[in-house]
Amino acid sequence: MTTPPFPTDALAAAERLAWLAAEIARHNALYHDNDAPEISDAEFDALVRENNTIEAAFPHLVRADSPSRAVGSTPSGPLAKVTHAKAMLSLDNAFADEDVAEFVERIRRFLRLADDVPVAMTAEPKIDGLSCSIRYENGRLVQAATRGDGQVGEDVTPNVLTIADIPHRLPAGAPDLFEVRGEVYMAKADFRALNARLLAEAPDPEKARQFANPRNAAAGSLRQKDAAVTAARPLRFLAHGWGEVSALPADSQYGVMRAIAGWGLPVSDALVLVDGVAAMLAHYRAIEAERADLPFDIDGVVYKVDRLDLQERLGFVARAPRWAIAHKFPAEQAQTTLRAIDTQVGRTGKITPVARLEPVTVGGVVVTNATLHNADEIERLGVRPGDRVVVQRAGDVIPQIVANLTREEPRAPWHFPTQCAECGSALAREEGEVDWRCTGGLICPAQRVERLRHFVSRHALDIEGLGLTHIEAFFRDGLIHSPADIYRLHERREALIARERWAETSVDNLIRAIDARRTPPLDRLLFALGIRHVGEVTARDLARRYSTWEALTAMIDAARARRAELVQAVGETDEKFRARTAKELAAIVETAGVGPEVAQALVDFFDEPHNQEVLADLLAQVTIEPVIHQTRASEVSGKTVVFTGSLETMSRDEAKAQAEALGAKTAGSVSSKTDLVVAGPGAGSKLKKAAELGIRVIDEAEWQVIVAAAG
Repeated sequence: MTTPPFPTDALAAAERLAWLAAEIARHNALYHDNDAPEISDAEFDALVRENNTIEAAFPHLVRADSPSRAVGSTPSGPLAKVTHAKAMLSLDNAFADEDVAEFVERIRRFLRLADDVPVAMTAEPKIDGLSCSIRYENGRLVQAATRGDGQVGEDVTPNVLTIADIPHRLPAGAPDLFEVRGEVYMAKADFRALNARLLAEAPDPEKARQFANPRNAAAGSLRQKDAAVTAARPLRFLAHGWGEVSALPADSQYGVMRAIAGWGLPVSDALVLVDGVAAMLAHYRAIEAERADLPFDIDGVVYKVDRLDLQERLGFVARAPRWAIAHKFPAEQAQTTLRAIDTQVGRTGKITPVARLEPVTVGGVVVTNATLHNADEIERLGVRPGDRVVVQRAGDVIPQIVANLTREEPRAPWHFPTQCAECGSALAREEGEVDWRCTGGLICPAQRVERLRHFVSRHALDIEGLGLTHIEAFFRDGLIHSPADIYRLHERREALIARERWAETSVDNLIRAIDARRTPPLDRLLFALGIRHVGEVTARDLARRYSTWEALTAMIDAARARRAELVQAVGETDEKFRARTAKELAAIVETAGVGPEVAQALVDFFDEPHNQEVLADLLAQVTIEPVIHQTRASEVSGKTVVFTGSLETMSRDEAKAQAEALGAKTAGSVSSKTDLVVAGPGAGSKLKKAAELGIRVIDEAEWQVIVAAAG
């Protein structure tokens, strides 16, 4: 994973923090909700560290949705939701011995302890499973929930009751209320046996579902709607803490954990008391040496201050306790031969090169493929088929090549392709970006489902009743392949009625919902097309500037013609040439807020013949309504307004719409260009920044006075 240069100004920092917030949230959802991570733990940790480093340098830019304030991922699955009585927080990470020493020193500084005052710690393996909280009332197990986003998890009570490790009742003498917290996991041997059974039971072995690793298997098995499925899976549990309690059986972390073990709940045999950094690191080394031989996967060691009164004094930061830290293990590595390099197309068109390897065992798992990330990474490593390479599995997720051992050997270089392997469309890469992307968004098979889902989403065409599940099923069964096919579903009415869980009423409701969107406004249709860099705001700005589809496409055709002239005159199309022409294209677009990258993306999209065919097909099914943007004169006309905090009488979208109707622009962050800040309850860093810059701040009631005065 290539990290861009550290931002040197607030604008670049804000843009990078926005990207990091979205990317980390996406990976959190993939890991916690879908049990299908796309990157390794080490790569995820690197994103989090980068976010925290930028926030430390630009504290006024910390976002409300910052990953430093978040824990896990908000549950979005079919299971009932449970609000935790006491938040299930995450842990901060240490990656080097120096980080551990600094952790202990921070504790001493916070508590103002002398150097000779001991700070005893517990140390235990950090098991790689699914966090779970088990609530006992009057000794009886009454509820179990996953961590979720730390505040709200999923109810998995029936499923947890099937796990043999977990007693349904606590013995006499246990507190009246006690939440035991720990990890649900699957042992390595059980994981291998489960995958073998799934393979043997599959009608078609080539299509058999195989879990990627024990953590995914445990998460997928626990988060089942049918507890009978969970009961058939060999899940286990290991306790490491507690949540809400009516009383504690000891005054130390170690003492409480020993009591929990005495109640019949499994606790790690490797839980020990250590005193001082040297002892902590010695225990870390001992567990690291035994890691491969442990019956379950671990990815580090967790240290916790032992005395509970000191834990109480230390308290918490936004998402983690000050009194605990996870000391992560480095990634495991092995050597093998690179057989070939293929490319895969992601759902958004991103091209990822994949190394096909001579099979090698890394961390107990046979690895045959590894990610090469992007073209720049291939160039950095200098890898070619036939090279001897070092493979790393960080966090037991996606293997990656980290070194080329035969770089100097004479061998033909591997060239990155210029066309998509899935659809044949041209690949494009913008200046400053590391990823090549397929430009055939509307026709590329690898992107179609995601593009179709986006096409019908709430802020695009907003077709009610046509969610991701239906899109995937209709695409799989050949009912839809392009946006225009959605508008032809009425021709397949009988086939829809015959489908499982469909009936005449539901099919007719869907057809009516589709017909209601046959006259989309220009901005919604433009956003629905999923053109790179053309988000909701950019689509709106373009629609307001050009009003009609005909005027918009005339402008794009002019930009396409100008680029063709430049290509013919210069005879080159490399990245530097694209960057130069993009500036000319932006001048042709003539829309405020639309820069070179958007202009380039528009021309790339409309230049692709496949996209032109799909658009022509779509335009035969819909009539695009023009966008007439009228504003009312007001005291904020031409000014920039920022809304922050909780709005009590309207949604954030409604407030922004009001501002735009008054001729104002809205922004997501406060800067020297901001003219007015509307602050609701809970306003934080933006309010502070406004005060520092001397920007006028009003409340929601004063804003409504401005709106009413404009008539």
